[in-house]
Amino acid sequence: MPTARESLLDAAYAALAARPWAGVRMVDVAAEAGVSRQTLYNEFGSKEGLARALVRRETEGYIAGVTRALAEPGAGPGGAGGDVEARVVAAAAWTVRAARTNPLVRAALTGCWSERLPAPAGGIPGRRGPYPGGASNQPGARADGLPPGPTDLVSRFSDCAMAALEADWPKENLPELGTACATAARLTLSYVVAPAEPEDLTRQLHRAFAHAVHRT
Repeated sequence: MPTARESLLDAAYAALAARPWAGVRMVDVAAEAGVSRQTLYNEFGSKEGLARALVRRETEGYIAGVTRALAEPGAGPGGAGGDVEARVVAAAAWTVRAARTNPLVRAALTGCWSERLPAPAGGIPGRRGPYPGGASNQPGARADGLPPGPTDLVSRFSDCAMAALEADWPKENLPELGTACATAARLTLSYVVAPAEPEDLTRQLHRAFAHAVHRT
């Protein structure tokens, strides 16, 4: 059974799908979650606190999906780059799918926050001024930290890939794997920003890892 906190975050996400964040009312979120408004304020402190927690949950859920995709056995041929490449392709496909279906993940990946979206107080990474959606600098507003921006998420994708795949790569050639993972992360983000056919992304990732293999 979900906790009150999870139920409130679920209700807030559902409300966001129906209306802009500025039009989401705390009393409605609490009612949808089946808890009192006081419980909501006890959990998050303010609407800005709810926004921070929601953005954080969605971006962490995205990273968890990347990690799961990288942990699955790939369908590629054996040898250096085969199974490894297939697992990175799976993580890239998850990223593109998550960005397509989750507006908060897409905003975090691209840095493009529309007025419909909530975002924590303190400013969008790389941008001056407050977040859209009515967030302001409240005492303790940075308690959860800024949400990850595109650079952060690209780095985390690359780091997750490296951590998951290095055991299957020759130790003396780990620098080549690191370069391939970083390239894969940037390529994946480029397909989120400017969507193209999935086969194009797969081909680009194949080239990145084929280059790494040839250098080993």
